[in-house]
Amino acid sequence: MNTFWRFAREMLVDRWTLAVALSLSVIASAGLGVGLAGIAPILETMLPKYEIRGEERVAETTAGLRERVETLNTKLAEWPVAVQVPTGIVNRLPTDPFKSIVFIMIGISVLNILALTAMFLHQYIALTVVYRASQRIRDRAFSHVLSLPLSAVVMGDSSDISRRVVDETERLAEGFTALVSKAAAQIGKGLAALMVAIYFEWRITIVSLIIAPILWLVIRTLSRKVRKARKRAFRGQAALLSRAGNALRGLRVVKVQTAEEYEQRLFAETNENVIHQMFKARTARALSSPISEFVALSVIAVLAVFAAKAIIDQQLDPRHFVIVLIALGVSAASLRPLTGIVNEIQAAAAASDRLAELMDLDPEPGLSPRLPELSRHKSSIAFEGVNFTYPSADRPALIDVSLEVAHGERVAFVGPNGSGKTTILSLVPRLLELNSGRVLVDGQDITEFGIESLRRQIGAVTQETVIFPGSIRSNMVYGSAGKTDEEIASATKRAHADDFIDRLDQGLDTPVGEQGLTLSGGQRQRLSIARVILRDPAILILDEATSMIDADSEAKIADALDEFSAGRTTLIVAHRLSTVVNADRIVVMEAGRIIDQGTHQELLARCETYRTLARTQLVGSG
Repeated sequence: MNTFWRFAREMLVDRWTLAVALSLSVIASAGLGVGLAGIAPILETMLPKYEIRGEERVAETTAGLRERVETLNTKLAEWPVAVQVPTGIVNRLPTDPFKSIVFIMIGISVLNILALTAMFLHQYIALTVVYRASQRIRDRAFSHVLSLPLSAVVMGDSSDISRRVVDETERLAEGFTALVSKAAAQIGKGLAALMVAIYFEWRITIVSLIIAPILWLVIRTLSRKVRKARKRAFRGQAALLSRAGNALRGLRVVKVQTAEEYEQRLFAETNENVIHQMFKARTARALSSPISEFVALSVIAVLAVFAAKAIIDQQLDPRHFVIVLIALGVSAASLRPLTGIVNEIQAAAAASDRLAELMDLDPEPGLSPRLPELSRHKSSIAFEGVNFTYPSADRPALIDVSLEVAHGERVAFVGPNGSGKTTILSLVPRLLELNSGRVLVDGQDITEFGIESLRRQIGAVTQETVIFPGSIRSNMVYGSAGKTDEEIASATKRAHADDFIDRLDQGLDTPVGEQGLTLSGGQRQRLSIARVILRDPAILILDEATSMIDADSEAKIADALDEFSAGRTTLIVAHRLSTVVNADRIVVMEAGRIIDQGTHQELLARCETYRTLARTQLVGSG
């Protein structure tokens, strides 16, 4: 429960609003208590007490409302603080018993309307506090996810992370609602009714309270079982969501490979595990209400026996016993939903544990505002003794890599799959953190500067083009707000994206579908290149940047990138020979090491690995 209370403190941001909500709950509960207390004069009027005088059974004189209030004023006069019902009001009260009952009933009805109004306002304001708190928690959780190291997200399960941010905060909101809305209202009404019962007959009430801890222990034990089972079920549901998402995202491959039955079997196995965990919670949840009913009936039975003895011995007024039973019944009815409310809070506590696990992950280093900003790159980029191993990998991705790239130089990285080409490019924007070694920009260790000032001067085009829902324009200016129409038009032209954008009915304002599926692969790639051009970076990273471009467009894009990369340090991973040949330098990698570097002709002459790559892997090698 510690994590639940940790998140519940978020509601204290609106502490005054919350205080108003709880105050209204107290008012509503007080109205219930006064209404119950108002039953006493009605019963005393309708059911007068009889006494045996000699051989006669004589009823006590039934008093009207005015006489009762006058008696009350007499008792109040003995208090240290003078509190009296004004004489003018007393004189207007009815003296007739029947009219007195009608008057009391009208008063109770008015009081009930006021209490219900207070109850509505309490629920309305409490839910406002809950929704605001859950909104802030969800915003903070998503912001924290964006600040996590890339490895924590990519190596993990992105669908599970999304579920924690969205679904678990929703379950937290349900727990908050149970706490400040449902629990506050029910506990308030239950305590008010209990105070009325104590006022009229404390002995019977104490007997009922002695048995109450048994009910509390039962609820607590069952709630723990529910919480543990629900927590395991949440994990299973996350795995189920991940399994379904992976199958649907790769549905084309699933169908081509006729793997529908395989995916269905995996989904069914995961689904069976989820249901198994839910069944574990089933018994505990199903037992909670019957056990609560049994304890409540046992309390009533004990009270009936105790009261019968007291009434027979004339130690208890039967009318007061009726009032106490009504009050205890109202109190029990108010407190009975606490079983379900506690279960809701326990379910929210399980969700809070999963959300806390995410929130407690360390953000990527370099986000501290105290770090200085890195000035725009103008000299060199250097790798010094770099070593890096991916989490859970059985061998290093980079081993003692040292390399210096001059400002404005175009350097291409080639090598077999898994040789470390993409990994070394990922170190420049600090998407990955080194195990040892340093990456220097203009002779300065990038770990000593703010990460945003580093990334603002880097532009990257990758093989997997990312297009966000929105318009072509919103995708172009993504991360580069404030660009003019002239700058956008220039970028689209330089990326050779203007030819297809101009043919669209809405031009730059044309909506793009989820993941840009309304555009062809080549169009998405050119749009990505235009986005980088608009960013005007000092460092350009091209990781298979032209892999989705058709042959006719490749030459145009290559010319555009040649022109745009002038005066910028360009790091390239390419599978096309033309891109490699035009680089100022080619770095050959194998098994995480740099084994050679030089021009195309130099490497052909002396590097067997490069000759093999040029012959077998580089497109256009002939």
